[in-house]
Order: sequence, then C-alpha cells, then structure tokens
Amino acid sequence: MDRRTISGLGLSLLCLVCTGCGYTTQSSLDPKYQSIHVAAFLNQGREYDLQAPLTNAVSRKFINDGRLRIAPRENADLLLEGVILDYRLDGLTYDADDEVTQFLTIVTAGVRLSDPRTGDILWQDPRMVGETSFYTRAAGATSDRLRGNAETFLPAVRSFQTAEENRAAAEALEQLASDVFYRTIEPW
Repeated sequence: MDRRTISGLGLSLLCLVCTGCGYTTQSSLDPKYQSIHVAAFLNQGREYDLQAPLTNAVSRKFINDGRLRIAPRENADLLLEGVILDYRLDGLTYDADDEVTQFLTIVTAGVRLSDPRTGDILWQDPRMVGETSFYTRAAGATSDRLRGNAETFLPAVRSFQTAEENRAAAEALEQLASDVFYRTIEPW
C-alpha cells in the first residue's frame, strides 16, 4: 500500500471512532418520565416468599441506575406492577439411575408499566422469564460459580430443599429483575 492509501484508511478509521456507534448511557425513555413507583409484586404461584426478593431486586436496579427516581405511588410518573405466575424446576440432565443431576430453575411473571396520570399502558408482558440452572448432590458437581448480582445482593429466597436451589432461585429472580429494568429503561 502506498502512503495515500494508508493515510486515507487512517482518516476513515479516525472518523468512525470519533462519530461512535450510536451507543449512549442515556435512556430512550421519554424525558417527561423522571420517577417510578415499583408496586410490590403479587404471587399467584405455588411457592411463597418470592415476591419480596423480586420487588427489592427491581427497585434496586432503578436506584443503582439513577435514570428514574423511586417515588411513592401518588408522586410517580410511572407505575410498575407485576405478578409472579409460576416457579418450577425442570430436569436438565440425568444420571444412569435416571436421577436428576441438573435442574433448570424458572420463575415466570407478568409485568406492566403504565402512566398513572393518563392510565396509558406503556408496555406489558404477560410472561417474562428468569431462569438459571443448578446441580444436585447426585451430580457430584457443584453449581458454585460467580453468580453475579444474585450472590452479592439477594439473600437466599427461602428454605428450599437445598442451598443450591436457594441460590438458583435468587439468581433467576435477579435475571428477571434485570429484564424488567431494561424493558422499562430502553423500551425500543
């Protein structure tokens, strides 16, 4: 390559870097929305004690992010409501004796975001899912791994049969909370 070609490529690359890829840390949410009320999630599933950890995880996402301020219902620009529909375990892997060695933990919830002043529903999803997997004692393996925010922020949900299932439930709730948060903050 000659010097002009290299200079031209360098200039083109510099222009691309300077203009960026369009990524921004600002929300694409309408600027008129400055606050949100996260209503306590309801629980219609068979497992109990999932609603408070999920509500807390969702609220924490907004507090940590700071683009929407948490506010009392009567002062909020947005209202986030949800209901836990189901908690279940699905067997993923089995040993030679047909014992489950790895489970998939699934939490399903219906969620809605609305403008409480107008009653307009900005988005709703009747089946959002948070899921993760864990190994059983029969596997002879461990699910101990870096579990992100679930290990740091969420205590064990409740007394499931094993500590592994407790951690997996917390991780599934954390994933579900992240999905709800991102769906609200980036509604495209």
